[in-house]
Amino acid sequence: MFTIDLLKGRGIPVKSSAAGVAIGLATFAVPVIVALVMLTCYLHNIINIPILKWKTLNCQTKIKSLSNAAELQKSLEKQKDNLRGCLSEVASSIGGYSQWSPVLATLVENIPPSVILTGLEVKQYSVKRKTPQKNDPEKTVEVSIPARILRIGVSGTSDSNCDKEVRDFQDRLRSSAFLGPKLEDIRVSQKSGTSGGRNVMRYDIDCIFKPGL
Repeated sequence: MFTIDLLKGRGIPVKSSAAGVAIGLATFAVPVIVALVMLTCYLHNIINIPILKWKTLNCQTKIKSLSNAAELQKSLEKQKDNLRGCLSEVASSIGGYSQWSPVLATLVENIPPSVILTGLEVKQYSVKRKTPQKNDPEKTVEVSIPARILRIGVSGTSDSNCDKEVRDFQDRLRSSAFLGPKLEDIRVSQKSGTSGGRNVMRYDIDCIFKPGL
């Protein structure tokens, strides 16, 4: 609303109040403040973007290195499993050799000097045995138990006393402190032949081990 001076023929300007001045200043200051805030955010983003890019690249490098480490770990785990398998095979083989070494030592110590060792052979078979059930000992179940036969081949000339030497060899094996308790039976078969134009006797001595040994 304007006040008009009729004598002068013009409007009388309204006196400015403090509220009006404040409103005018606010109308000017708000856009300036918004612009300053936007400029500050823009400058902040310009500074932060390279830092964030560097951090992202660093994280990607670490992820790649960790991925390589994970692949290496998988490879090492596979190698470890393979080595464990090899060690198990070696352990079982060592056990087998350790089991037969004292037997062979007993044979060498007791074999007659008049005969020649011509062969060694191990045969494995299984026998059926009834054993008590684990859950019910009063009942029995039939299981297969491994058993072994060590066949020793020897030969000697017919003019020597081979029969007696082989029988004595048999007796020494039966009475051996190591081998005797492990044997179920010893069986001997013989046949004659020739070698180098001489008559020879060949003997197969079967050392039958007790099942499960």
